[in-house]
This record gives sequence, C-alpha cells and structure tokens, in this order.
Amino acid sequence: MTSSVPATDAHAANTRRVGLALAATGAVLFSAKAILAKFQYRHGIDALDVLALRMLLSLPLFVALGVRESLRPGHARITRRDFGRILVLGVLGYYLSSLFDFWGLEYVPVSLERLILFLNPTFVLLIGVFAFKRKVARREWVALAVSYAGVAFVFVENLRVQGDHVLFGSALVLLAALSYALYLSMSGQLISRIGSLRLVALAMCVSTAATLLHYVIARDPTRLLHLSPEVYGLAAINAVFCTFLPVTFTMGAVARLGAGTAAQLSVLGPVSLVFLGAWLLGEAITPIQLIGTAVVLGGVLLLTRPGANSVPVAPPR
Repeated sequence: MTSSVPATDAHAANTRRVGLALAATGAVLFSAKAILAKFQYRHGIDALDVLALRMLLSLPLFVALGVRESLRPGHARITRRDFGRILVLGVLGYYLSSLFDFWGLEYVPVSLERLILFLNPTFVLLIGVFAFKRKVARREWVALAVSYAGVAFVFVENLRVQGDHVLFGSALVLLAALSYALYLSMSGQLISRIGSLRLVALAMCVSTAATLLHYVIARDPTRLLHLSPEVYGLAAINAVFCTFLPVTFTMGAVARLGAGTAAQLSVLGPVSLVFLGAWLLGEAITPIQLIGTAVVLGGVLLLTRPGANSVPVAPPR
C-alpha cells in the first residue's frame, strides 16, 4: 500500500516533466513560423498564400495522425456535439489565429509580433475567470497589469519608429493571440474525452478546409502551382517543423499540464524570436525592446503556479 504512493508521485512528476518539455519545444518551433513567413514574403506572396501552403502541406501528416489515433482502442465515440465543438476549435485555433498572425506579420517586425503573443497566457487566465468562474489571486492581477504595460511600452516605441501601419498589424496579431487562447481554453475538456492527438488532427483538417474555402473565394487557386521553389521549400519546413510537430507537442502538453500551464510555457517562443529576428532578418534590437520583453516575461512568470489551470483537464489516459 505504502509503496504505491511513491510510484504514483514518480509517475506524476515524470508526466509533468514530459509535458513541460513538449510545451517548451512546441513554443519555440511554433514561434519560428514568423521567421519563415518573413522569408516567404520576400518572394512576392502574402499571408493567405503562406497559410494555404502551410495547411496543404501539413494536411497529409494530420490525416495520417487522425487515422492512427482513431484505430487506437479505448477512445470515446465522437458525438454530434463533439463534432460541433471540433468545428469551432478548428476555425479558431489554426485558421483564424494563423490568418491574423501571418497578416499582422506583413506590418510588424517579428519581435513585436512575438511580444504581443506573449499575452496569450493572460487571455487564457481571463477566459478562465469569465467563462469558467476561476478565482484569481491578487498577484495574478498584478501580473496582468505588468504584462500589458510591457507590451504597451514596446508598442509605443515601434509606433514612433515605424509608423501607423504598426497599429493595424498589432491589432491583427492581438486577434491571433485571442483566437488561440480561446482554442486552448475550449480544448481542455474535449481532450479528456477524445484524446489530444485525435482532437488536433480533426481540428487541423477543419482548419485546412476553412483556409482552402477562403482561398478559392478570394483568388485563383492555380496561383499556388506557379510559385518559386524557394517558397515551396520554406512552406514545407513551415508545415513539418513549425506546424505538425509543435501542434502535436502543444496538445500533448495540454493533456499533461492543463491549458494554463501549457500557455505559460509559450513565453519561450517569443524570447527566442527576439534574437532570431535580429540574427536571421536583421531586425534591430533596441534597449526599449529588451526592457519591454523583460517586463512582459516577468509578468507572465508571475502567473506560474502549481495547478493554475484555467480549464479543468482530466489526467491523460
């Protein structure tokens, strides 16, 4: 009887370590899509082209993942209500969020885009307050204020240096952060029913369908067949290393840690991109950017506490 307690504790600790590793790796890989998008824009394509190529090239991977997960024994049957929620999650998580993000990147540097996406954990927290009646400690409200103050600090500097287009681009990226926070918050309970990998595979198929419908309505789809080899190469890297792998890693982390903790680990992505943007794209790193990044990072880290999940998530099977 007593020997089972340490074994249970060891299993829980190992589950948490795996979840933290998945969340951290997923955050860095997912953030790198901004660098690839900037490189693709140099070849004369726009946000919708980038998104359509990304979804098309990653679709076979997610279909294969979905088939594999559906054949696993023990999964609950997907109900009509589940399908409805999957449709909503697919539109929010990887269609709207990605579209707003890539569109915003046409107007703002990757350093500011990542800093705005720093706010994702604060959105998850607020969604937990208003939608799931979660109680919030005083230090968490302080953390929210600190985070938003840091973003405002850097935003004003970019607005002064780069012009009014930064305002529009920042608003788009903010919508991307809100869409993804909604996705994370709403996915927690569904993950416990149908499994994290099966959910993400289905959601990505929905996102791909929404993206292609948008593309067909907006322009001639044959345009995607006449792009440069460099664009296709960058799109393939985006699809595998900045979409398929980080998406599956993130959902695995949510299943093990909960939506709140997984979102908090996303801070590693923006930190890495501040320096990757300077190295690969030649974007300047100013003292104000570094101060603002440090302020926002400090605010988000204040939100980290054991069991601070905005959405109740059952233990992984």
